[in-house]
Amino acid sequence: MALKMRQSIAQLEQAFVEEAYADRERQDALRRRAVRRSRERRLHRQHSRGRLRFFGLVLALLATAVGVTVAMFQILILVLG
Repeated sequence: MALKMRQSIAQLEQAFVEEAYADRERQDALRRRAVRRSRERRLHRQHSRGRLRFFGLVLALLATAVGVTVAMFQILILVLG
């Protein structure tokens, strides 16, 4: 009877160790997945902001070009007029 009890306790300990190892693996997998999702969200936000800034820069350059052209022709009209 004592031998069976020792085997049973040893089996319980082994099962506990295996479960603890599996639990650690699940936690690590969840952590890696969360880090990956966080990185993907951050990259997506940076890409979106970069695109918005690029279009803002293009708009500012176009507005500057139009403003300079209009001012140049108005000054030309004043000088020649």
